[in-house]
Amino acid sequence: MGERRIRNLLIVDDEEAILNAFRRSVTDHQVHTANTIGNARAIALREDIDLVLVDLRLGGTASGLDFVRELKGHSPEIQVVVCSGYLSIEATVAAVRAGADLVVSKPVTFSDILRKLELAQISNELPDLEDDTPTLAQVEWEHIMRVLTDCEGNITAAAKRLGIARSSLRRKLTRKPTAE
Repeated sequence: MGERRIRNLLIVDDEEAILNAFRRSVTDHQVHTANTIGNARAIALREDIDLVLVDLRLGGTASGLDFVRELKGHSPEIQVVVCSGYLSIEATVAAVRAGADLVVSKPVTFSDILRKLELAQISNELPDLEDDTPTLAQVEWEHIMRVLTDCEGNITAAAKRLGIARSSLRRKLTRKPTAE
């Protein structure tokens, strides 16, 4: 992957809060956002995109990997980063096989992504998966968040699905794990 200056950034995520956070935090690049693959496709065809950040799961059954394959097939020079709060080794391997240049766990900042892309370019190797291995507390938190999202924020339903008491789930929700 040759060095290419990043000017135009496309962020594809079905969560409006994440799109808004990137819009606010990325000030030195042109930022385009899309909440569906269809919108992302239209932007990618219309704009000269240098870097795409794609969520692994895009609402319902849509997969960001489908868009990664399509994008890399059409424009192999575009750098693509797959981001997800639900990463596993299997998902990471699938993302790399689909053409992702980098796979990162959410939450992640744009400066972290740029740093990791730069390190990957310098080493010209696959990223060290051990560096991004989440802790057990992080994996538990991400699983709870996924179940809570699937239950549309209903704590009672989420607790039932998780097989724990509602009060236990409430306690866990007050203690978000740190990255280390």
